[in-house]
Amino acid sequence: MQNSSSLSEEQREAAVALFELGWGAKAAATRLGVRSKAVIRIHGLWRVRGGTALVTKSTHRKFTFEFKLAAVRRFQAGESQVALAKELELSSPDLIKKWARIYRNEGEDGLRPKPPGRRISPPKTPTQPESELQRLRRENERLRAEVAFLGKVNALRDEEQR
Repeated sequence: MQNSSSLSEEQREAAVALFELGWGAKAAATRLGVRSKAVIRIHGLWRVRGGTALVTKSTHRKFTFEFKLAAVRRFQAGESQVALAKELELSSPDLIKKWARIYRNEGEDGLRPKPPGRRISPPKTPTQPESELQRLRRENERLRAEVAFLGKVNALRDEEQR
């Protein structure tokens, strides 16, 4: 179980014990006098993992494209996400819901593994080579701006010396 939970270890253990007795998440939250959101989260984990809901599972598990696609197709065929998560030994049924959303929005390619790091953008290439006339005009414009700037600097220096 994550340390970021608003419940103490004793409260989490008591909630799991109440679930084992047949209590629902909101009823257990009321009985324990705590916020129902945290207890609902533990209840979801308990539905998948049973009594081991409070045991921390590794969050760095990698899933293949084929694994995700098969899980999404079974979910879309009508299988329960909780039952699938239990069978596939997932840490949360929300993973299946997330994969289904990605599949709906992006298709099969959305489920494929992404390479780590930032994507490298191709270097920008000029659309067409610059003609000699264009290059000379641009250089001429730069030189005019430079002469104008130097003229203003000299004028300011002359004013300061007076």
